[in-house]
Amino acid sequence: MRIIRGRYGRRRFDVPHNITARPTTDFARENIFNVIDNLIDLEGATALDLFAGTGAVSFELASRGCSLVTSIEKATVQYRFIIQVKQQLKADEVQPIRGDVFKFIETCDRRYDFIFADPPYDLPRLPEIPQLVLASPLVGPGTIFVMEHSRNNDFSHLPHFAQHRAYGSVNFSIFIVPEEDAR
Repeated sequence: MRIIRGRYGRRRFDVPHNITARPTTDFARENIFNVIDNLIDLEGATALDLFAGTGAVSFELASRGCSLVTSIEKATVQYRFIIQVKQQLKADEVQPIRGDVFKFIETCDRRYDFIFADPPYDLPRLPEIPQLVLASPLVGPGTIFVMEHSRNNDFSHLPHFAQHRAYGSVNFSIFIVPEEDAR
């Protein structure tokens, strides 16, 4: 795993061999962050990484100046890896939570400036995620939500959909909540 830019940029970490996540490729992550950098100033922003996997997106967000990055990961191996990298970087702004993303969305009442979701592509409830996030207290005026998915999904009909980006087989749907409209 490589952190691309920022305070922790160019740092590499060996991902455990028994990890069950499908990490976003460096190519796709670098390109989507180029888009994100043009949509939001991450310096001081609060961010949420759903289905955090290796934590690559969480650490990229922290590296680019987010004041808080909440990382939700259910799998023990991935969660422990996030903790290990957090300790090595002394990245206190990263707050890993081991738990179920759907329960977190249902119960969390904190608002975030930026939300990223990278669920397993074969997750049966994947199509529900954008609607659940956009209807939750996690979202407020100006929140940007990026959903990674396969080419088999199309979320362009949902409220606040702004754009779709594809990098190889990796697809992203970007939602932007207007400043004057929370939901």
